[in-house]
Amino acid sequence: MMATFFGEVLSVYSRAVEEEEEEELDENDEDEEIRRELEEKREVHLHWSSEATTSGNKLPCSDFVLAVGQNAACFLSAYVLSSDTWEAVGRASAWNERSRAAAGEESACVFYRRKDDPSVLICSVTGYLAEDQLFQWTEKVFDRLQLRQLSVTVLSDGALADYKTADYLCGSSAPFLRSLRTGAFGERPVCPALEQPNILTGLPAAVLNHCQVHRIPAVSYQCYSDVIAPDSVTMETYKPALTRLSRSIQLDPSPSTDVLRKSVRSSDLQSNLYI
Repeated sequence: MMATFFGEVLSVYSRAVEEEEEEELDENDEDEEIRRELEEKREVHLHWSSEATTSGNKLPCSDFVLAVGQNAACFLSAYVLSSDTWEAVGRASAWNERSRAAAGEESACVFYRRKDDPSVLICSVTGYLAEDQLFQWTEKVFDRLQLRQLSVTVLSDGALADYKTADYLCGSSAPFLRSLRTGAFGERPVCPALEQPNILTGLPAAVLNHCQVHRIPAVSYQCYSDVIAPDSVTMETYKPALTRLSRSIQLDPSPSTDVLRKSVRSSDLQSNLYI
């Protein structure tokens, strides 16, 4: 605004102000474009084989077993997936800030199902999933599964250093299992419940929360170990967790040394979840 000699107030056109507004709009549009491109880049993608998609949009599934972490995934690889009754039917891919896997490397998030019983599905996850990708992964996976009669079992790794207890816990007590279950899970877990203030985090927590909201029977077994790398003693700790699934999932009681070594070696290669 500007005052004249006679006291009138006149509006003054300012080219500088208009240019500043245009620059601000351009910056906002550019920021929005960057955010949109980043969201698209971080999107979780599911890739299913033709055999898995021929039956329609939904995969028949009565039992879904999810293994998250090196020891949990190695346990399934050595004690379950080593037999020829399983086939890979899908994988998950996405990009995040900790992605280090090279193009063409074997995916570290793979779905398997039994050849003679397609309703039994296993997912092995051996790497990192970012916080903003947890909801995506969970929603997209469960959206592909038939939820009627579905039961979910989650196996996950936990560091002994993260386990909180009022009593002294010596190293000889590890590894051990702790459980959490949804309200719809009517069976008794094979181990004590996870004590407060301990909590589940990451993908196991996202899956269990999804199952709680949608009233899906689900139980999570977290194995606390003082060994970070894949370890045969830690792997064996998961055995009781699959007791209730003995009719649909047969455990190899004593996998060969070669099978165990192969599982550990392959897990070392899969240093990240997504490619």
